[in-house]
Amino acid sequence: MEYKFSKKLAELKPSAIREIFKSLSDPTIISFAAGNPSPDSFPVDDLARLSAEIFENEASFALQYGITEGYMPLREAIAARQKSRFGEGMVRDCDTTLVVTGGQQGIEPACKAFCNEGDAVICENPSFIGALNSFRSNGARTIGVEMEEDGISLEKLEETLKTVKNAKLLYLIPTFQNPSGTCMSLEKRKAVLALAKKYEIMIIEDNPYGELRFAGEDIPTMKSLDSDGLVIYCSSLSKILSAGMRIGFVIAPSEVASKMVVAKQAEDVHTNLFFQMLCHKYMTTCDLDAHIAKINELYRHKCNLMLECIDKYIPADKVTFTRPEGGLFIWGTVKDCTDASFVVKKAIEKKVAVVPGTAFNCDTEAPSPSFRLNYSTPSDEQIIEGVKRLGEVFTSL
Repeated sequence: MEYKFSKKLAELKPSAIREIFKSLSDPTIISFAAGNPSPDSFPVDDLARLSAEIFENEASFALQYGITEGYMPLREAIAARQKSRFGEGMVRDCDTTLVVTGGQQGIEPACKAFCNEGDAVICENPSFIGALNSFRSNGARTIGVEMEEDGISLEKLEETLKTVKNAKLLYLIPTFQNPSGTCMSLEKRKAVLALAKKYEIMIIEDNPYGELRFAGEDIPTMKSLDSDGLVIYCSSLSKILSAGMRIGFVIAPSEVASKMVVAKQAEDVHTNLFFQMLCHKYMTTCDLDAHIAKINELYRHKCNLMLECIDKYIPADKVTFTRPEGGLFIWGTVKDCTDASFVVKKAIEKKVAVVPGTAFNCDTEAPSPSFRLNYSTPSDEQIIEGVKRLGEVFTSL
């Protein structure tokens, strides 16, 4: 039989990162391709103890259906933490906090709420492949705006807002951007909010890495600066507790949140109730701040180690790298190059996996001079040996 797939999915390409994972069955390959938190960051003992308490005292509730909006005690704990961590403006009287299945699920219902087939979502270019594919799978066009060292280009953004028809959403990762690892400056965050208000476009602020700062000073979230109901804030507990539990959250104007709830009901009814209860117990009975501080020390060490190895083994006259103050990623760009896909191929030959920059392009056919490295997942020994092998790729050119 000849299968006739929907237009939404017929031209949608699989995630390059997930495809790279398939090649990692070879134990000799060192992977810098993942975006996983370090296994050392999981509070296993506390989670085991709290799980046992839930099954002993609340099993019948934990194993039952829940409401789509999420487990109310967890929603309240999330809202309280976001206020204490990022400011009172994070959750206003007109906002609703929702629990979703991983941070990415907050992105897709937002797209469904605002975008019709053929509408546009304006994104940083490069940007997170998971979000780009969410937009594309809902029939939206992804329009890229080039990045600068301190975030999206304001000049290019306004030009795009003026000229692109039916632009319904502006998708941004202002803090430790994926894939570049950079942060948008406070001045630029305020300017982007002003443009969004001027051109009447909603912002999705994706902030899964916001608590993973190990250097520099915190910058206010766009949500905390927004007094006009322009920002849909998406984040998760994946990077600070467990990625596999898939507990994310959204803070959005209540009118927007109610539409997102309807979209979520059609997808999975509700997020896993047991894991919601487990996260709530951890947040309210354990020292989450101390736990995050340990994670940040771990990532400070791993990032610094990778950068030291880059400085030692990779010729600075051939490749430039971002030097992040948090998050999980370093972005390499090959000088005098338009297409760095050869780096990925040569790296695999050296038994090192990196992600091609093309995976993060809004235009799926466009080349990229860049590639992404992850330092949270590999061991120290793998970081040293893997960067050394990457250096051999460039010194042999």
